[in-house]
Amino acid sequence: MVSARLETEESFHDRWASELNHESISIRAAFEGSTSPENRFILRHLGDVNGKLLLDLGCGAGENSIYFAGKGANCVAGDWSSGMIRITQRLAESHCLHVDARRLNAMEIDFPDDTFDVVYASNLLHHVEPRRALREIHRILKKGGKACIWDPLRHNPVINIYRRIASEVRTKDERPLSFLFIGEVRNLFSHVVYDTFWLSTLWIFLKFYFIEKVDPNKERYWKKIINEEPRLRNIYNRLEKLDHLLKRIPLMKRFAWNIAIIATK
Repeated sequence: MVSARLETEESFHDRWASELNHESISIRAAFEGSTSPENRFILRHLGDVNGKLLLDLGCGAGENSIYFAGKGANCVAGDWSSGMIRITQRLAESHCLHVDARRLNAMEIDFPDDTFDVVYASNLLHHVEPRRALREIHRILKKGGKACIWDPLRHNPVINIYRRIASEVRTKDERPLSFLFIGEVRNLFSHVVYDTFWLSTLWIFLKFYFIEKVDPNKERYWKKIINEEPRLRNIYNRLEKLDHLLKRIPLMKRFAWNIAIIATK
């Protein structure tokens, strides 16, 4: 039986998919750009994916699948939104890459145990029941396989105000993770590394709102930082140096916007 939460998520993401133009999606910037520190961290710890079976869980528009397929991975792109699956298929075709795009429930993943070398899940867990999804990710990974996860945290007051303001571009059931979730990951996996991102760098969001007067319900700020990375690069790089210092202060890491985790089974 499909839960009301999944129905809400499907409807929301189907509507979003209907507004997307796959030709405008920035694939390389989403992984290698300065304003994509979560994926840069993941790439440093993930290693070569050539020939590996990789599940992009909660694939959204498919930019993650296309990036990894371009690096030689055998990609399965799974999402509960049929609209997002169609966008992923179009994106793969436009890049002349093969991706097995299919509808998947992250809390009941329709694959046998020990199937994948890598499961990549970005901005997924706060849309579902995170513990159930994490157990499923662990189950379908091979021994020695890696889970690559990044998601928003719930503790930063600035980003929480933004969430309340940007109510039309997010679902009502979203629940950002607690920093304590890292303990849940450590209980399941044999080796875990993580970092958090966006402290002083959140000035860019304030700049969008107060200086550039960008309506957060008309433009998704978390997409804007990727799409406009060239003009934001200098200010982001300067502020990121400050973030490195801030994260040395006890407890400060938990007040970052996002957490990225690499967990080995």
